[in-house]
Amino acid sequence: MATRGIVKLGEDILRRRAREVTEFDARLGCLIDDMFETMTKANGVGLAAPQVGILKRVCVVCVDGETKFELVNPVILKESGSQVGPEGCLSVPGRNGYVKRPKKLTVQAYDRYGEKQIYKIADFEAVAFCHEIDHLDGILFIDKLYDKRTDG
Repeated sequence: MATRGIVKLGEDILRRRAREVTEFDARLGCLIDDMFETMTKANGVGLAAPQVGILKRVCVVCVDGETKFELVNPVILKESGSQVGPEGCLSVPGRNGYVKRPKKLTVQAYDRYGEKQIYKIADFEAVAFCHEIDHLDGILFIDKLYDKRTDG
C-alpha cells in the first residue's frame, strides 16, 4: 500500500465525471488499498478516486475507524428522509459548510472482486456515501451548501 497525493480544488479532474470500472483486477485492489491508506493518514472518512487523480468510479468510506466500505460503480437505489449537517472535504481544505443529505440510503456497488453488494445505511454513513458518490460526478460539497456559513 502507498499514500497518494490528494488533488485540491482548482484541478480539472475534480469537476469531471469518472468512468465506469470494467476490469476487476489486482490494480483495482491496489488502488482501493491505497485510497484507504491515504484517507486514513489524512484523517478523512471517505475518498473518491478522482481525489487521487484517477478518473474511475471508485470510492471508499470508513466513518467509524473499523467498517470499511469499498464502492465500485456505486448507484443510489433509494433514499429517504433528510438531514442537514456540517461537511468538509480533503480536496477543499479549510472550508466547511452545511449540506442537506438523505437520512437513509440503499446503494448498489461492486467490491474489488466484482461482487455486487447492497448497502442499507443511515445517518453519517449516508452523508459520507453521498459526498463520495457526488465526487464521481464532478460535484463537490461546496456546490450543495445549504447554509453559507463556514468554519474556515
